[in-house]
Amino acid sequence: MRSIFFAFLALAAIAAPASAQDTALDPRAALYELRIYHAQPGKLDALNARFREHTLGLFEKHGMRNVAYWIEQPNEASPDGKVIYVLAFPGRKAREASWQAFVADLEWQKVAAESEADGKLIARIESTFMSLADYSPPIDLADGAE
Repeated sequence: MRSIFFAFLALAAIAAPASAQDTALDPRAALYELRIYHAQPGKLDALNARFREHTLGLFEKHGMRNVAYWIEQPNEASPDGKVIYVLAFPGRKAREASWQAFVADLEWQKVAAESEADGKLIARIESTFMSLADYSPPIDLADGAE
């Protein structure tokens, strides 16, 4: 739970990176999804590489707005740490459609299979749906278009 608290603090303090989206997403109306990936022992580096090299771009391709990513600092309960990230969507239906398209994407299926040739990378995933509190500092979900 402590890692979720720090994720919220960091989310409120930063602006989101630009996205390949065609339209701006209203930060006050967006549905945010906080996801926590518990890596299999010894697989955190491979999981981070998969996110860095493939997943973020595929998320954007399928309408998922990458807001921010964190790596939990190793601790006694989680020696390898965790990957914690937030995605934004216009709403629940858009979220469901984006995830369905992502999972069905042949490029993603190939990347997942290749990255897991030596075993699964993820032991467990936690997901929490959120909306921005009216008192939250602003979040920039602009598309980055000039």
